[in-house]
Amino acid sequence: MFKSFAIGIAFLCCGFCVNAQNIAWEQVASGVWKGTVGRPESYNLLTASGAKPYLAGLNTMSSPEFPMQQKQVLAQFKDGKTYLSFPLQKEEQLFGFGLNFQTVHQRGKILELHVDHFGGKDNGRTHAPTPFYVSSAGYGVFINSARYLKVYAGTGVKRDSENAPIAKDRNTDKSWASRPYSDAVEFLVPAEGVEFYVFAGPTPLEAVSRYNLFNGGGPLPPRWGLGFTQRVKTLFTAEDVEKEAATFTEKGFPLDFIGLEPGWQSKAYPCSFEWDKGRFPDPAGFVASMLKKGIRLNLWTNPYVSPEAPIYKEIKPFTADHTVWLGAIPDLSMPEAQQLLFGQLKKSQVDIGVSGYKFDEVDGYDHYLWPDVTTFPSGKSAEQMRQTYGLLTQRWSSELFHERNQRTYGLVRGSNGGGTSFPYVIYNDYYNHEDFITALINSSFAGVLWTPEVRASKTGEEWLRRMQSVVFSPMAMINAWSSGTKPWSYPEVEQQVKDMAVLRMKMMPYWYSEFAKYHFKGIPPFRAMNLEQGFNSGLQKEVKNTNLEENPYVDAVTKEVKDQYMAGEYLLVAPMFAGKTTRTVILPRGKWFDFYTGDFVGDGTVITVTPGLDRIPVYVKDGGIIPMGPALMQAPKAKDKLDLEIRYYGYQPGSYQLYDDDGESFDYEKGAYIFREIKVEHGKDGKLKTAISAAVKGKPNTLNKISFKAMTRIKN
Repeated sequence: MFKSFAIGIAFLCCGFCVNAQNIAWEQVASGVWKGTVGRPESYNLLTASGAKPYLAGLNTMSSPEFPMQQKQVLAQFKDGKTYLSFPLQKEEQLFGFGLNFQTVHQRGKILELHVDHFGGKDNGRTHAPTPFYVSSAGYGVFINSARYLKVYAGTGVKRDSENAPIAKDRNTDKSWASRPYSDAVEFLVPAEGVEFYVFAGPTPLEAVSRYNLFNGGGPLPPRWGLGFTQRVKTLFTAEDVEKEAATFTEKGFPLDFIGLEPGWQSKAYPCSFEWDKGRFPDPAGFVASMLKKGIRLNLWTNPYVSPEAPIYKEIKPFTADHTVWLGAIPDLSMPEAQQLLFGQLKKSQVDIGVSGYKFDEVDGYDHYLWPDVTTFPSGKSAEQMRQTYGLLTQRWSSELFHERNQRTYGLVRGSNGGGTSFPYVIYNDYYNHEDFITALINSSFAGVLWTPEVRASKTGEEWLRRMQSVVFSPMAMINAWSSGTKPWSYPEVEQQVKDMAVLRMKMMPYWYSEFAKYHFKGIPPFRAMNLEQGFNSGLQKEVKNTNLEENPYVDAVTKEVKDQYMAGEYLLVAPMFAGKTTRTVILPRGKWFDFYTGDFVGDGTVITVTPGLDRIPVYVKDGGIIPMGPALMQAPKAKDKLDLEIRYYGYQPGSYQLYDDDGESFDYEKGAYIFREIKVEHGKDGKLKTAISAAVKGKPNTLNKISFKAMTRIKN
C-alpha cells in the first residue's frame, strides 16, 4: 500500500514565510510520488489526455526511496500564483522542459513553457513544452498544469540559501561570474494550487521510463507505421496518387503509406472534412484500391471548421468566440464537439479504410491561433485550451481506431505532458538538419516522438544525409507536399538512398521490438546519450569566453552532446551533415563495434571518423544483438512468416528480447503477444552458441527460418 501524508514546509527566514504552504505527499506507484499544494485546477494535462498509469510496467521496476529531501521541496502563494522550488546540487545537469531544438543542457535557462511553433530559439515556446525535467542525479519532476509555466532552471539565488555562493569583487577577482551558482529549480504556476509528481531513478533513464509508464507507456505503432512513407503534393488527385504508388513499385523503393495533403478535402484552411469530388470522385473505391496494393492512406487536416462543412451548423454552439482562418474552433473538451468532429472523420474516412491522420496547426503561432482573450463554451480558458489542444486532438482521433481494434500511426504539430501513449509523431515547418537531430535527442526527455523528415535539398549530398537520418528515426518520411520530391529526385545518390530505405525495412524486427519496450517498459526508442550507462560527456570541459548574457557556470555544464544518439538498446547513431566529411563520436565506456562491418572501433573514447558518402557512423555495443528481416518492400502483414537473421557483435555474451504480435490490432492488450529471448555467445572453440526461447502455443509466431551471424571476428 502506498502512503499519503502531509509535510509542513517552512521557508528559511526570507520575508515570505506567511505564504509558505503545506505540501500533501502521496506515493502513487513504485518510485512515483504526487505532491499537492492548495486547490489544483480540475482541468490539467492528465485529465485532458486521459492518461492512465501502466501499472504492470511500473510494478516491474525497483522500489527506490524518495530521491531528494522532501523538506527542501518548497511551495508558497503570491499574487494568486503558486511558486514551487526543488533542490539542485552543484554537480547536477538538467534535461527536458519540452521538445527543444538547439540545446540539450537546460541548467541556467529561463523558460516559459507554452505550446507554439518553434520560433528559432529554445525559450520554452515549442510544439511540446512538456513540464517535465530530468536530473543527471537520477530523478525527474513533472508539473501537471495546463497553464503557461515560467521556469527558472537554476538561475535565481535566494538571499538566505544554505548553499548561497560567496559574493565576489568583479574589479579584482577573475572568477567573478554574472550568473552565479543557484541551488534551486523554480516554477511559477498561474493558479492557486497545483499537483506535481516526482519520479525516482536511480538512473536518469529509469526516471524517464517511470514518467513514460505513468503516462500509459509509449505507443506501439502498427508494423506498417515503421515502414516508408511519402507525402504527396497538395493538389494530387486519386489518379496522381495511384501513379505515384506504381512508380515506387517500378523503381523498387519501399512504400507502406501515402500522405494526402489539403487537396483531398473540398475546403481547407478552414476545413470541410469531406472529400473533394473533383480530385477524388470515388473515395471508397480509391481507398480500397490502395489497400489492395498494401498501401495505407494518411490524411492531412486541421480541426478548424469551414462554414461550408456539413457539420458547421451543428458544431457551432460548441465552438469558441474567435476563429482560425475564419473557421470555427471546436471546444474539444466538450463531448458534443468531440462527437461531431470525430464522428465526421469516422463516417467520411475511417469507416472506408483510411488508416491515419496528420493534424496540423494545433500549436501556433499566436497570429494563427486564437488569442488568450478567446472564450470557450466549456468555460476552459484560452490558455488551457492552447496547452492541451494537441492532446485532445490525439486522444479522440486515436479512439476512432481503438474502437475498430485497428492501430494507427500519424503526425501532429502539438502535444504536451500526458501524451506519451498517443501514436503520433511531431513535425514542423522548420528545416535545419542539425537542429532536427537535437530535437530527436530531446524528444526522449519530453515523452514524445519526433521525425527529422526530408522535404527537399540543395544538393544530392544533403538529400542523402537527410535520408540517412530519417532511416534511424521514429518515422521514415519524405514530406513532399510542396516540393514534389521523390526518393530518386537526386539521381547521383539514388542507389544510396534506395539502400538506406531497404536497410530500414530489413531492420523492422529491431525497430518493432524497441517500440514494444517503449510501450511495456517506458524506454524511449530514440534517446539522448545522457541516458546511456557509461556515457561521459565530461571528457572535455566546455570552457569558452562568455559575455554577460551567457552562462559561465561550468561545474555541471560539461561538453554538450547534441549530434549523436542511441537508437534502441544497442545502436549509437552519429548523423552526418552536408559539407562535412569527418566527425567526432563520443563512445560510452565498454567496447563498441561498427554496425556495418563488426570491426572494433573503441572503448570510452572520442573517435574521429570519415565514413564516406554511402554511410553514416552507426555503432553497436559489445554483446549487441540486432535481429534483421528480409528486404521487403512493405512491412509484414499479420499472418506473414518471415526469415530472421540475428546479427551478433563483439565478444561478450549477449541477449535480446524480440517482440512479436499480429502487428496491426490491439489484441496485445489482451495478452496476445510474446517476448522471445535471444542468447548468443562465443564458445571456447570459437563457434557461436545460440538460443532463442521457444514459441508458445496460443501466442503469435511470425518467425520462419532463423539464422545467426557473428559480425565480429574472434582474434586468434
